[in-house]
Amino acid sequence: MENEKKGFAGFVQRNWLVILTGLVVGAAAVVLTALGNPKNMGFCIACFERDIAGALKFHTAGVVQYFRPEIVGLVLGSMIMALIKKEWKPQGGSSPFTRFLLGMLVMIGALVFLGCPLRMVIRIGGGDVNALVGLLGFIVGIVIGTFPLRFGFSLNRAYKQNALEGLLFPILLVILFVLSLLPELFARSEKGPGSMHAPWYAALLIALLVGALCQRSRLCMAGGVRDVVLFKDFHLIYGFLAIIISVVVGNLITHNFKFGLTEQPIAHTDGVFNFLGMVLVGWGSVLLGGCPLRQLILAGEGNSDSAITVFGFIAGAAVSHNFGLASSADGIGAGPVLWVLIAGFVILAAVSVFNTKRRA
Repeated sequence: MENEKKGFAGFVQRNWLVILTGLVVGAAAVVLTALGNPKNMGFCIACFERDIAGALKFHTAGVVQYFRPEIVGLVLGSMIMALIKKEWKPQGGSSPFTRFLLGMLVMIGALVFLGCPLRMVIRIGGGDVNALVGLLGFIVGIVIGTFPLRFGFSLNRAYKQNALEGLLFPILLVILFVLSLLPELFARSEKGPGSMHAPWYAALLIALLVGALCQRSRLCMAGGVRDVVLFKDFHLIYGFLAIIISVVVGNLITHNFKFGLTEQPIAHTDGVFNFLGMVLVGWGSVLLGGCPLRQLILAGEGNSDSAITVFGFIAGAAVSHNFGLASSADGIGAGPVLWVLIAGFVILAAVSVFNTKRRA
């Protein structure tokens, strides 16, 4: 009995922060939805970056154009916490163009599925069975991505950089955010998901808290599954599960839980493309060293490689909508989606092979 108690105490000591972060992230998604964000999309990194691409007029899809304050808050929250804990370290130079390209591919896969790994979990918490198909694809993609890791895959080392290099991305986000508050300067949706948003000040404050907690806990959707596969380490998975529990409870309280395949908010029922899109996301995220959420947190810590990856996400969102690759609630986009996904897998395979050095 004493050993069991000691074991539980050890579990709590090791995992309380990541579990707390997961509970807060899930609660944040529910609260932001109640305040105006789209259902089952209270917190979606891919969706928010897609909306920012639209606000900056990088694509012309009128229903997804809004400069989301949540992205700014996540980066600033991470940066502030990293500065407080003396973990803010400007660094970069680790295969920047490869990271940009991988970011594009991850975003394309996410918009085929209609959500990043974080939204996938939030959709599961809302009862969307389609997201379980996406989860299966995500896991398969991560498992594929772990094979090159076993044989020494690396995008090469990052180098220490000057402080300005680490500050430029947060500064740019703040400037763009302030400009977005000015009337008619950026594009803004009048209907569709882009027109649904919480008040900017609430979104910013909630995201600041989430960004700070994610910086401390190192929460990462892809990292959680990767660590289980490679090391049998479930630490980050507990945060993953905590998000689902928090969202389920929140949706039950707010009467937004709806279990099923059909008529889910901003989702489609094509299981093959839900699966394939998230395979691309999972594989690409492993090669990048973190999911889209984690890339924002790292960018806040001064990592310019992650900042470049975020620009890759935004470019991928523009490409997706400009060339008919992004899905909608009506189904798969009208463009050559399957061929682009296949091309994406080929590129990921090439990156995996050419950046792997077999260990002795």
